[in-house]
Amino acid sequence: MSNAELGSGEKQNLRDWLRTETPTSRRHARIASLYQGWLTLKANKLAMIGLFILVFLVLVAIFAPLLAPADPFEQDLANRLQPLWGEGHLLGTDSLGRDILSRLIYGARITLYIVTLVAMIAPIVGLFVGTVAGYAGGWVDTILMRVTDIFLAFPRLVLALAFVAALGAGIENAVIAISLTAWPPYARIARAETLTIRGSDYISAVKLQGAGPLRIIVKHIWPLCMSSIIVRVTLDMAGIILAAAGLGFLGMGAQPPSPEWGAMISEGRKFLLDYWWVATVPGLAIFTVSLGFNLLGDGLRDVLDPKDAGDA
Repeated sequence: MSNAELGSGEKQNLRDWLRTETPTSRRHARIASLYQGWLTLKANKLAMIGLFILVFLVLVAIFAPLLAPADPFEQDLANRLQPLWGEGHLLGTDSLGRDILSRLIYGARITLYIVTLVAMIAPIVGLFVGTVAGYAGGWVDTILMRVTDIFLAFPRLVLALAFVAALGAGIENAVIAISLTAWPPYARIARAETLTIRGSDYISAVKLQGAGPLRIIVKHIWPLCMSSIIVRVTLDMAGIILAAAGLGFLGMGAQPPSPEWGAMISEGRKFLLDYWWVATVPGLAIFTVSLGFNLLGDGLRDVLDPKDAGDA
């Protein structure tokens, strides 16, 4: 038997092992479930486009020093407002002669920085508040949900502006402000999931084994809420990017000369009629990344919450 036939046989055995309906262990079942989820996601062409956009964004951010054709902070007033496809400047230059492509590439790092920090803060806060409210019930539930309702009563950007005004302008304060406005939807989702789970036989059995409320919430309720939270996080990333760009546009997020996309749009709006590309290029970058997160979020919803996908 040739090496090619041996390799083909090994691949087939691995595929059969991953697609089996009778896993031999918990680890085997987890790996097989992940593989089935990947196949479902892979079959969704739009979701794969979204995944490609986000992987491309991450690679651009990682290799920014290698990809950027110039220093994003270097000013050259003699070459200010160069057109698209200009000599030495593929996407032109801004009002200070800085290369727009280089600033766009380095701006990807700021976007990922904001998205990552908000995704690490807001869902955890919302998950904790929602599960505690749903599991405890009574006055604890009432107080926590009324606080959540207060935050939901204000538009996210307006509330973020209020927090940034109190904390001061800057990218770190912008992250805190966006996180403080982004957690309430996660709390509502976690509470709904907890209300469904807390009366199940599974939780009753855990209680009989002596588990306390904190252990039940962290070890047994949180994992069951993660699918809905992950989908919500992915779909919320577009709103987080727009909120960060809005703060940057208003001068309350990343500060000059930082190559943040919202701040680039704000700087380019002064020349929108005659030099439209200065503001349009970073605007298209925000649109593309937001679209990528939305497409991937829809695909993950089909994978992680097939019930909702079927209803849709």
